[in-house]
Order: sequence, then structure tokens, then C-alpha cells
Amino acid sequence: MEIVIKLTQFLLSLSLLIILHELGHFIPAKLFKTRVEKFYLFFDVKYSLFKKKIGETEYGIGWLPLGGYVKISGMIDESMDKEQMKEEPKPWEFRTKPAWQRLIIMLGGVTVNFILAFMIYIGMAFFYGDAYIPTSELKDGIAISNPLMQEAGFKTGDKIISIDGEQPDRFSKLNAMVLFGKNVIVERQGTLHTISMPVDLIDKMVNSKERSLIDLRAPFVVADFVPESLNKDNLKSRDIVVALDGQKIKYFDEASAILDRNKNNSITATVLRNKKEVKTSLQINEDGKIGVHNGGASLKSLEKLGYYKISREEYGVFGSIPVGIQRGKEQVGGYLKQLQIIFSPETGAYKGIGGFKAIFDIFPETWSWEAFWSITALLSIMLGVMNLLPIPALDGGHVMFLLFEMISGRKPSDKFMEYAQMTGFVLLIALLLFANGNDIYRSVVGK
Repeated sequence: MEIVIKLTQFLLSLSLLIILHELGHFIPAKLFKTRVEKFYLFFDVKYSLFKKKIGETEYGIGWLPLGGYVKISGMIDESMDKEQMKEEPKPWEFRTKPAWQRLIIMLGGVTVNFILAFMIYIGMAFFYGDAYIPTSELKDGIAISNPLMQEAGFKTGDKIISIDGEQPDRFSKLNAMVLFGKNVIVERQGTLHTISMPVDLIDKMVNSKERSLIDLRAPFVVADFVPESLNKDNLKSRDIVVALDGQKIKYFDEASAILDRNKNNSITATVLRNKKEVKTSLQINEDGKIGVHNGGASLKSLEKLGYYKISREEYGVFGSIPVGIQRGKEQVGGYLKQLQIIFSPETGAYKGIGGFKAIFDIFPETWSWEAFWSITALLSIMLGVMNLLPIPALDGGHVMFLLFEMISGRKPSDKFMEYAQMTGFVLLIALLLFANGNDIYRSVVGK
């Protein structure tokens, strides 16, 4: 059932983005009286799942879910319709329209992508508000369990003061800011330390099974037991360990040192069970483990237990507008920063590029409209930015040639545009193969 929910969200989001992107080309084309021959969701290679002609346009659904397209008369696009281009230009064709009209038609898709993303963020601010843990609540610092972060110089209990000169205001921003940051200032036992982030951190993350750089310090909550556990009779699921060997512990990370020095021994422990403290005895194995999995705790539970105070903000119709716009700007800026790092070979970030499986994996296994809209907004920004890249066959490639024409007064020949389109198409296929090849590789090696 989980796979069906993920697949449904994936296809719904993808279909919505494709249809609206292509509408961004379709509407200005029709306004400028340019003929649109086809409007397709997904590609109809050889055949289509559905098609119906209304007026001069054939609307349909293809079988290959790698995107979609509108076929505009008199335009060199992915259809590579050379026969049409050999004929005399017609007044309803794209190539006969003024350059400024062609530019608006080509920019229509990405414009819709950005507008959609910002509208989603505005809507989310209005309907869901905001709930987050301010960094000021991390009074005992952060938890560091990732070996890569330990190698970089971070320690559990560090308080992050700034990242590249910026002071993060909420915990949810820390992982992304640190991952793409260069210099992090932390406070450790009252002293400030500057940590220079490894330039190849992303490359190492790609090759690591770790998915988080920074975690919240949380209590030791018993989630379940390993099969060979010796403490199944002494502990219960959801017990919170608050003392070991007579020493109080507040966080899970504080338990390790106590357990390590009591290997192969039995110690007393105090657990919080149904809001009451219960004393019990625990057997520690030769590895310093007690045979349980730490289940962490939800944000609500952490708040109830007094660990962190969650800040909640609600916005009205007008108040949600600036909040949504700011969130959209942050996401656009963040994605541009990611692209910059990806195109820097020394970072190794290109190895983390993913294809359709990577996008599919983002969606949760349970249905959540909030998660769905958040992911869809991010994907819309990604689609908009990627389509603006000056690569022939992408909208950005067409825009690049149109700007050249408008500035120089010279229009590239149809033959040149054909070659450019073919080159761009080869580049896109190569990128598609690389991205999805990364997906397959990671699936095979289990990363």
C-alpha cells in the first residue's frame, strides 16, 4: 500500500507540473495567434494512451512519463519536424512572429513554474502556518553522530553560532546550511571555534549511509528490542531512560560513556514509564549495549517533556503573502547554490545527482497534503531553474538565441537551430542517463 501512495503522489505532482509548465507556453502562443498542433502530458513515442483533437490542437497523454510538450507550428523543437521548416513561412507559425512575442512564449513555462511555487508557499503559510524549533532553544547544543562531522571537528554539545557569517534562526535550516557552508563558528564550553567544512563533504555524504549531519539532542527512548536482547523483561517499549548506574542522564548521547565502562556488568537504571519513575536492572553486553533501539521522540513529545519549546505562527490571508514569497526566495537561492556546487567538480556533488527514483523517494509512504505541496513547490522551482539553463533543446537555449537575435538583429538560420537542437537533445539524454544511472548504482550498492 505504501508503494501505491508514493507512486500516486509522484505521478500527481509530476503531471501537475508538466501540464502547468506546458500551459505557460500554450496560452501566450494562442494569444499571439500562433498555431499549437499538439499538447501532450508525457511523451507519445510511436503511440499515445489517449488523444483527442479540439480545433487545431491535438490533446493527449503519452505512455512515456519523462515529461510533456506542446508542438508549436514553425518552431524547431524536440519533434525535429524538418519538412515543415522547408515550406514557406505561414503567418500562424512561431518563426514569423516578432522576437519579443517568441521570447514571451518561450519564457511562459518557467514563469508558470516560479509563480506556482510561490503560490504554493503562500497557500501553505495560510493553511498550515509555521511550527519550528528556534536555535535559541538548543541550550545544550546539538547532537553529532555522523562520523564525517566528527572528522570535520564537530562534537555533541556544540552550539552553532554562525554559518558563513549568517546566524541560523531555526533548527530545520542547520543541515542544509552546514552541508553547503564553508566556515562554521561553534561555541564549545564557552569558547568559540571556527570549523572549515571539507570541500568534498557532499561527495563523502553520497558514499555514506548517513543522511543527517546534525541531530537534535533527544532523550533515550526505548523503541524496540534486538532479537538477542537480555533486557526484554526489564524494559518496555516507550520507556524513557533517565538514570544509569546512579547517574542522571537527560540525553541519549550521555548513556554511551556509562554503558561502555560497565561492559558485561549489570547496573541499576531509572526509567520514566507512564509518567512514573521505575527502577530496574539492566544487563550490558560485551559491546556496551543493552539490546534496544533508541526510538527518539516526536517534536510534540519533546515539548511535553520540557526539552524544547516549539514556536508556532499562524498567518492570515495578507500575512501569508510575504511569508510565502520569502520562503520561495530562500528555496530558489538554495537551489541555485546547490547547482553551483554541483558544477564544481572538486566537491564531488555531481555524484549525488538523482533521476526519477530519487524524486520518487522524496515522497512519504503515508499521504500528507502538506508534504505533497511542499515537495511539488520545490520540484516546480527545480524545473523552472533547470529549464532556464542555456542548453539548446531547453527553454533557456531558445531564450539565449532569441536574445542574441534581439541584440544583434540577426536571426540564426534554421539549419543552425536544427544542429543546436540535436546537440542539446544529446546533452539532455546524457544527463538523463547519468542521473538515472546514479539511481541504479545507489540501489545496487545499497546507498
